[in-house]
Amino acid sequence: MSAPSSLTVHLPDEHATENLARQLAPLLDGRTAGVPAGGRIHLSGELGAGKTAFTRALLRECGIKGRIKSPSYALLESYKVFNLYFYHFDFYRFSDPREWLDAGFRDLLRDDAVVLIEWPEKAEGLLSPPDLQISLAYADQGRDATLTAYTARGQLWLNAIVPNPAPPSPAAP
Repeated sequence: MSAPSSLTVHLPDEHATENLARQLAPLLDGRTAGVPAGGRIHLSGELGAGKTAFTRALLRECGIKGRIKSPSYALLESYKVFNLYFYHFDFYRFSDPREWLDAGFRDLLRDDAVVLIEWPEKAEGLLSPPDLQISLAYADQGRDATLTAYTARGQLWLNAIVPNPAPPSPAAP
């Protein structure tokens, strides 16, 4: 893939954040024909920007039942639905970028699993680019979400979330 492509959408409330997660879920969990299950999403933004709210909504839409905890203290929460693994990381508490390597997390960054990483910048470039980066920023009463695709898989997701506009209808004679 050439240069990453981006899209910014305004999320006026938590419902809009959950809706964005619902749009992405079938693209990650194998429900969309022709799209292999799995992929990696990095989530960035200030405290309270909606990273965990987005992740909870995505996991719930993918079929995770029961309590979905923030991995802020555990660093990792893992789930399994049928044969698909979901790994939710939170690197916020890391003070050294190599801590995630020392914890043995590299083996879990698999293409055939759904990997969600909050605070990936705490790894300071030791992570390979994700399929999709979601950067959340406060804007007015809601949030702006900038989605950036770094791989062909991420571009496929981006295109599916925001389909190309319909071509203009031919002018009447």
